[in-house]
Formats: sequence, C-alpha cells, structure tokens
Amino acid sequence: MNLKLLLSLFVIGLLPFIFDNSYAQITSGGFGDSPFERDFGDVKFLDAYFGTLDQKIEVEPGDRNVPFTVVFANVGSQDITGIRGQLSLPYGFSASDGPGSIIHADSDSNSLAGKHFHLTFFVNIEKNAKIQQYPATVKVDYSRLRESGLRTSFTDFNFKVTGDSVINVKAIDPFLTSLKSNNVKIEISNDGTAPISSVDIIIKNTQVTTTSTTNVDNVIILESNWDIGNIEPKSLQSFPVTIYVPGSLKDDTLRIPLSISYYNAQGDKQTVEKIVDFFVKGLIDLRIFNVSIIELSGTQMVIGEIINEGNEDGLFGFVTLESAENSNIKSNTQFIDEIETDAPVPFNIPIEFNGEPKYGEHDITIIVRYKDSVRDEIFLTHDTTIFVQELSNDNDNSPNFSMIIIPIILVLGVGIYMIRRRKKTAIETSD
Repeated sequence: MNLKLLLSLFVIGLLPFIFDNSYAQITSGGFGDSPFERDFGDVKFLDAYFGTLDQKIEVEPGDRNVPFTVVFANVGSQDITGIRGQLSLPYGFSASDGPGSIIHADSDSNSLAGKHFHLTFFVNIEKNAKIQQYPATVKVDYSRLRESGLRTSFTDFNFKVTGDSVINVKAIDPFLTSLKSNNVKIEISNDGTAPISSVDIIIKNTQVTTTSTTNVDNVIILESNWDIGNIEPKSLQSFPVTIYVPGSLKDDTLRIPLSISYYNAQGDKQTVEKIVDFFVKGLIDLRIFNVSIIELSGTQMVIGEIINEGNEDGLFGFVTLESAENSNIKSNTQFIDEIETDAPVPFNIPIEFNGEPKYGEHDITIIVRYKDSVRDEIFLTHDTTIFVQELSNDNDNSPNFSMIIIPIILVLGVGIYMIRRRKKTAIETSD
C-alpha cells in the first residue's frame, strides 16, 4: 500500500516536467532554443549596393574610389546619434585610401526613431575580382539620445559586383539612297560586362537632342518602336528600319535620334539617347533603250542609248557587249565616261565574231558598269536579240568613178597642153 502511494506521488511530481518539454513556451530570456531566435536592437539592415543613396551604379573589376552605400532603419523607440560605420569586405576589395586602411564612414546627421539612415563608404575593386556575389560585414557604432554609452550593431550581408553595361548603336550599312525606300538594319550592342534586359528602342521625332542636332524633318520612317529583349555582355541585336529620304538630303548626313530604355544589372531602369548616322547618296536610275544595228563604213555596229532618270550622275561608265550561248559575237567594251541626268548617252560597239561570221538572230546582253558618289561599282544588264545581216556588196561591185575620172582628167590635161605647145611652136616657126 505504501509502495503504490509513493509511485503515485512520483508520477504526479514528474508531470510538470513532461508537459513543460512538450510545448514551446517563451521564457524570460527570449525564445529559448528556437531557430527563430532574434536579438532585436535599434538598427536594422535594409540594403547594400554600389552607388549613392539616390542612385545605384554598375561597377566592374578595376574601378577605383567607387561609393558603396549601406542603408539601415532606426527601429528603436529613441533617436540615435554619433553614427559611425566600419565595413569589412573580402579579398579583392580595399579602402579608397589604399590597401590596409580601414573602410569607414560617418553619418552626417542623427536618425530619428522609425526613420532610415545610410552610410556611404568608398572602396577600390581590384582587377582580379570577379563579377559575382560576395559576403560582407558592417559594424555600426551609435549612441541613443539622452543616454550615455556607445552601442554597437553587426550585420552580415551579401553584395554584388555587377559589371558595367556599355550601349552603342550603328548602322550595319551606313548609306541611304534618296528618292527611294531603303530597307536597312541598325545594330545595338552591349560592349560592357553586365547584361541588360527589357531593352526598348524608340525613334524620337525631334530636331534637337541632349547631344546634338538631327535632321529627320521630311524623312519618312515606317517603324518607330522596337522591343529587343535582353542583350548579354559582349553581344548585340539588330532591328530593321524602312526609311524614305527626300532628294533635298542628297550628299548630306541623316542623323536619327534613338531613345533606349533598359534595366541594368542593379535592376534599375535606365534611359540613354543615341544617334545613328547615315550618308545619303543621290539616285542613279539607268535605263537602256533603242538597241539596234547599223552599218557604217563596211562595219556593223550595235548602237543604243542610256538614260539616267535619277538625280546624280553615274561616274566612270563602261558599256560591254556580251553574247549568249547561241551567238559567236566577241565581247567588246566601250568607255562612255559620265552618265549625266540631263540627256541620253549614246553608245556604239562594233560587231566582231569568234570564227566565221554567223548571220541571223543573236541573243546578246548589254552591261553598263559605273560608280556612284561613294565609288561603289554598280552593274546594269539589258538582254535583247539583234539580227545580223550580211554586209552589202554594192561597194565592192560598183566601179570607183573617182579612180577612173582622175586619170582621164590628167590625160586630157596633158593632151591639151601638148596640142597648145605644138600650135605655139608652129606659129613661131612660120614667123
């Protein structure tokens, strides 16, 4: 009986220990052994990045004296003052004062309770650093107003060397032709070390930009906006543009302003303005017509005319006669110099044969070769059929009257001279 009583008392005494370990309870020391234990203070870390409070910046290995900002919140119930920070960065980073120096910063003002404050450090990034995420630690010393003594807060955080994005644009083919529609491509490249995303490009219809003057008046550009997407470092994208240029811009430079918006490696939206330059050439619009055959001095010749319906002269012009498969006409070339816009330019090329002459139809090609104002060589071809006839023999069979008349005249002259000479001699003898 006494044993049962003792056993019951032992169990009753053990119950508080069993239930105390079965439920999570807050003790006077905080959260006990809970993994969510926190030791709250007056300073709470918010963010850390390269740049100033108002603007984040992209950085890359080798940059010197760059600002590094750490943002905190004063979550305490009192204002704090005397804020001073010290930054600990991994290998590859150093203070702007030089290796071995302490990286520190002071806050310019007090921090009110419930407000945020920041510390801006200046650091050097060594060339051997990599573009990646790094760990760091910041120490903040401060004092509460109306309280003596110094408080200290430590925070571990991660930061990133982002790399630097460098945006450039250019025309893949920088030449336009006036008085016609031009299909061209513009290339946008990221020559930096950081990726850019959500790239959007807009053509600005304005004459004056922040960088220079443009001249897009009276120029028709069919497209005006392009969504390019992402551009990785050291890579590029291109987009098509259809442009009609009036004749008034011939021999001038067309300057097209672009507004490029994108998100950088810090996640901030950026907008830059760029200008794409094109040189506007004149239009050389040639047409070959009136191709036929004539016979001149016993030689048959292919003749024709070239008309330039553009607004610029063709330079260093040549006309070449070439034969097709059913023809044995020799290839022959004639230099015609400038092909002007104000009048047709004639050409005449003698017909010669490879081997025996072949009469009848011949398929031929007339090729006009010339250069434009930027010395690009251009070819124009014209296929046609000519009919080659035998040369007439009239000149060979008909007598050459000049060769007959001249000797007769000479003989008559000599005869008349001799007769007069004899008469004169006879008269002198009779006297």
